[in-house]
This record gives sequence, structure tokens and C-alpha cells, in this order.
Amino acid sequence: MTAGQNACLQEEGRNQMSHAHARSTASPVTPPFSPVLLLGMALKPLRPAALQPLFDAMLRVVRRRHPDILERMADYADKPVAIDPVDLPFVILLDPDPQQPRLTVRREIDPAEVAATIHGPLEMLIALAEGKVDGDALFFSRRLVIEGDTEVVVALRNAIDGAGIDLIEDISQELGPLARPFKGLAGAAIGLVGRMREDFETLRAAIIAPAVKDVTNQGARIAQLEGELKQLRKAARRGGAA
Repeated sequence: MTAGQNACLQEEGRNQMSHAHARSTASPVTPPFSPVLLLGMALKPLRPAALQPLFDAMLRVVRRRHPDILERMADYADKPVAIDPVDLPFVILLDPDPQQPRLTVRREIDPAEVAATIHGPLEMLIALAEGKVDGDALFFSRRLVIEGDTEVVVALRNAIDGAGIDLIEDISQELGPLARPFKGLAGAAIGLVGRMREDFETLRAAIIAPAVKDVTNQGARIAQLEGELKQLRKAARRGGAA
């Protein structure tokens, strides 16, 4: 990321600073209609503590395979970051202290607890962590939204840039003889999710898009009627004055 891009991203964050201390229940990012959204609905009754072992294991993998990420965050050790996958019913709290890092699953987080919050769909957040997407484009298109101290988010972004994170590969390397079957299952799951995403898009186009078009047409018709009504009122006033 260039100095100019850093400055632009920091300015974007400063414009959103006030929201960090008065976060509403509505996320600034609309969850996409996707298989992950359905998964999130299914996970809603689940207590976050039930998912904590998974995130503990993920943090151990990152510490072993990418220790430099946390080392680069040493200057921000006391600035926790909330990661909000908007299509899932929980938030992840990252404490980036290189000596005692923590990745905690919570139902919600008070903005006063964190230096910054990153909101976005789970798929985009994973792709960003793995360096598969242009983070600047995601932030400026508001597919990902930052609230709070943008400097710590920029530092985190720079720390993971070029780290070579590949979640499936990293996890498989920790599984020993189970690595091959894990990769096979993970590949099948990714393929299934991809096909489901295509089906969801077809469903959205068939059902949701026409409804949106109808609403747009109705809005245009209402605007037209309001214009005609204004003209009639003007004509009535002119007739009364005569």
C-alpha cells in the first residue's frame, strides 16, 4: 500500500470515527444473499463459546506459521480490533499483542472496547486475509467498512500483506497424516459452496430482482404523480388569484 493510499484510507476512517462510539444495531454493510448467510442463520442459536476452540486453533496455526504478522503489530499491542462478518451472528475480537495474542468469539462487542472495527462479508474478509483481493478497492467501494482508528487497521493490513496466508494449506500442514483427506474435504466443500453461490444468484435474479424493479417503477410513478400534483396546485393558485 502506498503512502497516498494510506492517507486516503486514514481520512476515510476519520470521517467514520464518530460511529465507533455509537454503533447502531444495523451493520454498515448489507449481508449478501449467499450460502454463508444461511449458515449464519443456522448458527444463531449456538453460543459463541462453542466456536472458541476453532478460533484458538486458528490462532495457534498463525503463530506457528506466520509469527511475523503479530511481530509487526507490536506497536499496536494495546489496540484490539473487532472483525465483524456481517453474514454471521458473531463478532471476532483480535488482541494483537505479540506476547499474548487472543482471538475471541463474541455475540457482540461494545465499540468502546476496541480501537477499530472491520465490517464485511465472511468471504471477503477471508480473501483479504489471504491476499486474494485488492483491499483498497474493497474499502473504497464500501464492500468492507472501517469504523474507528484507521491507523491500526492499516497496520494490520500491511502486516498480513505478502504473508502468504492460505488457511487450507496452513491448517493441513498441522494435521500430519490427515492433511490429504482434509484437503480433499475442504476442496469439495469449496466447490459445493461455489455451486450454491451460483444457484443463489440465479434465485436472486429470478425472485428478488423483479421485486426491486417493481419498487423502482413504483417510485418513479409516485414521483411523476407528485410532479403532476404540484402543477395542478400551481394552476389552482393562479386561477384563484385571477
